[in-house]
This record gives sequence, structure tokens and C-alpha cells, in this order.
Amino acid sequence: MAYRYSPAIEKLVQALAKLPGIGRKTAQRLAFFILDHRDVGMTLSDAIREACDSVHLCSSCCNLTEEDPCYICRSTARDTTKICVVENPSDIAAMERIHDYNGLYHVLHGVISPMHDIGPENIKLRELLQRLQAHSEVEEIILATNPTVEGEATALYIARLLKPSGIRTTRIAHGIPMGASLEYADEVTLARAFENRREL
Repeated sequence: MAYRYSPAIEKLVQALAKLPGIGRKTAQRLAFFILDHRDVGMTLSDAIREACDSVHLCSSCCNLTEEDPCYICRSTARDTTKICVVENPSDIAAMERIHDYNGLYHVLHGVISPMHDIGPENIKLRELLQRLQAHSEVEEIILATNPTVEGEATALYIARLLKPSGIRTTRIAHGIPMGASLEYADEVTLARAFENRREL
């Protein structure tokens, strides 16, 4: 007969297993760590509750924030003529690390994916269009969705949608990452690298 955890432990394991990248075994390890270190568990619980209570979407860019609008939208040092469209709030952190972009952002909170029943109405696309109507100073939309089938489809959909507006729509380049070997690159990545080549 298989060993069973108590209902409370099983509930904790199942909750942890719902996190991305966490399988059942990792969830079990985390659950037992939390129960062995109650102070860590309580601190984690308080931090999760506080974040869930105080963090919401920026009314302008849909980024996660405690203040509305978020600090990027509030900044007077930002170039308001450019908006970089990303899939998730974590993508903004990645873009900000390069220190080369000084415009604004818009977070879609997902991508169009018919296989998962996610259409344009299920992401923050309407909010982007409303924002563009309210801010005529926007000259360029930079599409920075991930180089996946869904990311590409979403970028193309947005580009077609914005074409009549006259706003310049660009796509970030994709290709061979630094330090990678050509022999391990797939055909799509190699094709993108050739498309986005530039003169030296």
C-alpha cells in the first residue's frame, strides 16, 4: 500500500506543483523544507499575501506595479514616442538590463494561441489600441514578443492591425545567440540570422 501524506501536506504539495517549472518531486522537497523551516514558510506566506494584495496592473502599460501609473510611465526622462510591446512583465526587466532602450512599454500578458483558445481579446491588445488613440505622440511600436510560433503570429497580427494608423511598426531581430555554435542552430534561427544580417 502506497504511503499517503496528510491532507494538509498533500494540499501544499499540489499548490507548489502548480508553479511553472515545479514538478511533483520538487514540490514535495519544497513542502518538507517549508515545514522543517516554519519561519521561512511564514515569511514566504506573508510576502505572497502582501504582493497579491498590493500589486496590480498599471492603467497605462499593464505592467505589474504598486503605484498607478508605474514608475516607468511616470518618468519624465522616457521617450514617449516609442512603445516596446512585450509578452510578460518579466520581459521588461530583461529589456531594462541592456540600458539601450529609453522608451515606454506595453505588456500583453500572453500571446495569441488558437491551440490554447487564446485570441486577441484575451490579451491586453485592446488596451494598447486605446492607448495609441489617446497618445498621438507615439511614432514607433517595437514588437518584442518571443521568437516562438505564437510570438511571431502575435507580432504579425499587431503589425497588420497598426498598418492603417501610419505608426512605424518594427520587430526586434532574432538570430544566433552569442557563444552558440552554428551546427546546433535550427533552420528557423539560421534563416532569421540571415534575414537580420547587417553591414560591418
